[in-house]
Amino acid sequence: MCGRFTQISSAATIAQAFKVSNVPLQQLRYNVAPTQSVATVKLAEKRQFAMLRWGLIPFWAKDAKIGAKLINARAETVAEKSSFRSAFKQRRCLIVADGFYEWQKQNNQKQPFYILMKDEQPFAFAGLWEQWQKSDKEVIESCTLLTTDANELMKPIHQRMPVILAPEDYDLWLDPEVKEASKLQPLLKPYNSEVMTAYPVSTQVNNPRHDTPECIEEIAD
Repeated sequence: MCGRFTQISSAATIAQAFKVSNVPLQQLRYNVAPTQSVATVKLAEKRQFAMLRWGLIPFWAKDAKIGAKLINARAETVAEKSSFRSAFKQRRCLIVADGFYEWQKQNNQKQPFYILMKDEQPFAFAGLWEQWQKSDKEVIESCTLLTTDANELMKPIHQRMPVILAPEDYDLWLDPEVKEASKLQPLLKPYNSEVMTAYPVSTQVNNPRHDTPECIEEIAD
């Protein structure tokens, strides 16, 4: 499961990394939590920047509250699960991130770790998005991120990790004409651990009200 991540790149960096234009100035987010708005990239006629609510609300849902339970989708079953099946076929997105948090069990406590690329550049989680509306209320566009088995870096910390897509796979993942699971599943694998790093951080990240640079500061292990 992935329940926290960061979005701290500048608008210019996001625009360059994901080949999108009109990226608005973003508040730096050091502790993104479920149900909050997150920066994503979708595809219409071209790539588009979009802010989506984290926690997918299926189009058939009776209540938006279900989104809080659907912040992650398992890569192994995403093509079959009713909550994600439709979005997996035709509404895929890139969720912009600079790093994410995971908690390692240590005795009777959980120690948070911050995981990022060694070059500290932004990357993309494999995401799905959905549009939901109840009666005449405001339309909500929401998203979920996919998870897979941990890579070698992550295994000592947690058994799962987000699916991180290689830049050369962005076009395939975003293409709404590609609907076959057989073409998409090969992308949903643990990311290369050799280009990633991780270090322990303060437990203040446990509280989503803490959204400051201190969240990503390394502490003594």
